[in-house]
Amino acid sequence: MRQLVFAAALLPLSLSAQFTLQTSNTTAGLRGIANVDGQIAWASGTGGTVLKTLDGGARWSACATPAGAEKLDFRGIQAFDAKTAIVMSSGKGDLSRVYKTTDGCATWQLAFTNPDAPDGFFDAMYFTRRDEGWLLGDPVKGSFYLASTTDAGATWTRSKSPDLNAPARNIGAFAASNQSFIISLSGPIFGGGAGYLYRGSWPGCSQSQSYNQPELCLDRLPFDRIHLPLQAEGDAAGIFALIATSQAIVAVGGDYTQPGNSTMTAAVSLDDGQTWHAAMTQPHGYRSTVAYDVTTKTWITTGPNGTDISTDNGIHWQPLLPNPARGDAPGADKDWNALSLPFVVGPKGRIARLRTDAFQSAR
Repeated sequence: MRQLVFAAALLPLSLSAQFTLQTSNTTAGLRGIANVDGQIAWASGTGGTVLKTLDGGARWSACATPAGAEKLDFRGIQAFDAKTAIVMSSGKGDLSRVYKTTDGCATWQLAFTNPDAPDGFFDAMYFTRRDEGWLLGDPVKGSFYLASTTDAGATWTRSKSPDLNAPARNIGAFAASNQSFIISLSGPIFGGGAGYLYRGSWPGCSQSQSYNQPELCLDRLPFDRIHLPLQAEGDAAGIFALIATSQAIVAVGGDYTQPGNSTMTAAVSLDDGQTWHAAMTQPHGYRSTVAYDVTTKTWITTGPNGTDISTDNGIHWQPLLPNPARGDAPGADKDWNALSLPFVVGPKGRIARLRTDAFQSAR
């Protein structure tokens, strides 16, 4: 196991370079964001809202609202190109649904509805490619809901793994940014309340079994439950977002009712999730989302009270502040919900794009 022995003194106190605010033409609360190629991106939020840009955010246009979805809260979206996207709503019972478009959001098809209505609540949707995806939901009858699709969302197979039991009745996952579930090198990982993380390991299934009998592989999928060094007291605290690279897995969170509390808001694993350590220098508040910039090898996390970055795999974090000299709007680092670089979304239709030179002075 690699040890956390990086020197905090090597890091500057703060950096200047930030988000360029864009016009979304909506007041919806946005929590879903999916970048395709830097030019094409999709966003989603309250009131059945779905947005799309084809020019890097210079113009965001509203999509047609799926029939019957006018009051749904679209917390997660996965986009594949300018015409194809899948959106997930989060809500109690049958308010948790999955819709799909293949014609650029002119029309939508209802692909899936929470089968546990009136119970259950979808928290995250994650696609590894067009035909393979996952759904995570709050516990029903004591076990987390976990399902996968191998036909691009047309059908979903639920896991019956006995390792999905929740540690307590009031502990579920969070649907803050569609990032409570990821796939790492070893398998699926998800986090939730009280700082609990579930680390899965791929079973010995052949490719043909995965496609033809996915339920057998899902039911054999073992999970270890690990308690991370993150805020854990109360229903509003725990793991809110995860991201994995070949070098590290980073978890961020805290207590969303205490956005300025910087105690235990980030943890890191350098061995694919087997062991975890609290970040040596923490982000300066509750964080709901985290992303990784491959080009500059920089991690970024943001939330209601600001933005932080790390250049050493999430071990040390430093604030990323607006720079008025570069035209940054005051508070451009704050009031964000979800990242899909270079885009970020937040409440009241807030949307922005990270400047290309944002991390330049961090290296």
